[in-house]
Amino acid sequence: MVEKARAHFRLVIVDGRAYVEKYDRSFQTRDVFTQWGILQLLRRYPGKLPDLELMFDCNDHPRIPKSPAAGPPPPALFHYCGDDSTADITFPDWSFWGWPEVNIKPWEPLSAEMKAANRHLRWADREPYAYWKGNQWVDRRRQELLQCNVSDKQDWNARLYPQDWVAESQKGFENSDLARQCKHKYKIYIEGRAWSVSRKYIQACDSPALVVAPRYYEFFSRGMAPLRHYWPVRADAMCAAIKFAVDWGGHHQKEAQEIGRKGSSFVFEEVKMEYVYDYMLHLLTEYARLLRFKPIVPPGAVELCREELACPVEPLAREFMRQSEVRAPAAMPPCSLPPPMKPEEVKLLWAERANATHQVELLETRPLADSEKKP
Repeated sequence: MVEKARAHFRLVIVDGRAYVEKYDRSFQTRDVFTQWGILQLLRRYPGKLPDLELMFDCNDHPRIPKSPAAGPPPPALFHYCGDDSTADITFPDWSFWGWPEVNIKPWEPLSAEMKAANRHLRWADREPYAYWKGNQWVDRRRQELLQCNVSDKQDWNARLYPQDWVAESQKGFENSDLARQCKHKYKIYIEGRAWSVSRKYIQACDSPALVVAPRYYEFFSRGMAPLRHYWPVRADAMCAAIKFAVDWGGHHQKEAQEIGRKGSSFVFEEVKMEYVYDYMLHLLTEYARLLRFKPIVPPGAVELCREELACPVEPLAREFMRQSEVRAPAAMPPCSLPPPMKPEEVKLLWAERANATHQVELLETRPLADSEKKP
């Protein structure tokens, strides 16, 4: 099952040391920063990880289709996201330790900057529009989103800006500081080729995130609920749905601000690096329990070490590694793993979330004057 999932690299942990056998080159430094994150996990919790062996894929789309109930189990592949039709095992993406190609800092220092920016500009003083900025060419729906921009004929309450990363890099990323993009009362999240690493940054602004019908999930997003942590936006009537959300928030400012606050609180508190590492530890421990063989170091593997990863990369990448480096083992043990949810609990959870989304769709069919009742 492990061999069938061959992807960008194989990770083997034996006696608390990590080894990587590389098969394919990933886009930019995704593989390097993913491996850096694994190395930091070992430094945070030395001796805690059992021996294991896994395959890791660094592309955008999940790759392993779910098997029929009566069929053989699917190969085990670790990846950044999944959807309802795939069985990829979700793992924190590289950007938690930094994305130097687009000048995005590691999550820990960046989240601190975003908290400070939120305190500096109160929600009530922000521009009353929905904001999005990004690469529109990675997905058709992003190009459709740009049709919701303000024009001489229509104002959909959206302010949307295409991002040319090549041009931006030539300018030193002077217009791409995420901590300075929390100036609007609403932020839009829309997926790229698959999921987008931008979700945590968008949710971190203390502004309600208008989430356009996502198909994919990363390791934390299934813990978020519509109308609690974000406002759901239907994809088949995107412009009208965005306009309605902003208009509704204007009439229900207290409730809208609460959605923004809870969304930010989720990513700041539930997705802080302490818990990211705990998730990684529990996930790898539970995975290792399923292995029916003793992992051994492959002949072509290279041991993960700080110098091996940091020395070949560019100066900005080295700086992000320095900022995200674990300096010493954790002073406290990892959080405890709760028991798995029962099937009926999972069904109830999804039913509640589907009902919340349906409530919004019902509100959108009525004039705003009739929608004063809280959803």
